[in-house]
Amino acid sequence: MILNRMNKASSVKKRNLVTYSNPESLISEQFRTIRTNIQFLTENRDQRLFLLTSPGKKEGKSTSIANLAVSMAQQKLKVLLIDADLRDSYLHTIFKTTNDIGLTDILTGHANLEESIFRTGMGSLDILTSGTSSPNPSEFLGSNNMSELLKKVGDLYNIVLIDSPSVLLSTETRVLANQCDGVILILNHGKTDFKKAAEAKKVLDLAHANVVGAIMNKKR
Repeated sequence: MILNRMNKASSVKKRNLVTYSNPESLISEQFRTIRTNIQFLTENRDQRLFLLTSPGKKEGKSTSIANLAVSMAQQKLKVLLIDADLRDSYLHTIFKTTNDIGLTDILTGHANLEESIFRTGMGSLDILTSGTSSPNPSEFLGSNNMSELLKKVGDLYNIVLIDSPSVLLSTETRVLANQCDGVILILNHGKTDFKKAAEAKKVLDLAHANVVGAIMNKKR
């Protein structure tokens, strides 16, 4: 049985989830466009695992992936959102849930998938938070257990979105990118340096990752 770590989603205001709190807004419409573009990429293909990363920190990566996940769930897709940013996890904050059990607990064998999943109540959107703090993220995310977990959830969900660490700051993102069907770069207009963005693309290419596009956040 999937663990429900919170009451009805409508009873708690979600942080930065515009696609949930204001689905008719321009921003929500932009996320629907991104959602549609991804669906075009996956049409007639068995592509379900998508990793989102950024060149550096504080570029809106987690907020973007959270809103994209909600938008996909609103279309009645069964979506799993995984927080694989073990260095700076944030999805549990956005969705106002606990982070006492999650991805690392599954990888160490201290929990199973069913008890670690958080059901949001936003359509069929489930969250797998980062879990117990890890001293060695690279070892966890590059393990055979992680590969097996990705295969398992790929069979259980229509779409799996993975929030990963910044690609220029961590080696584990490159390993994960190679195991996913597609990678999307999150850039921040006015903050992301063009050279860093180009370097991030080069690093992902060297890792044989399939970079399918980028999302540009507006400067705030």
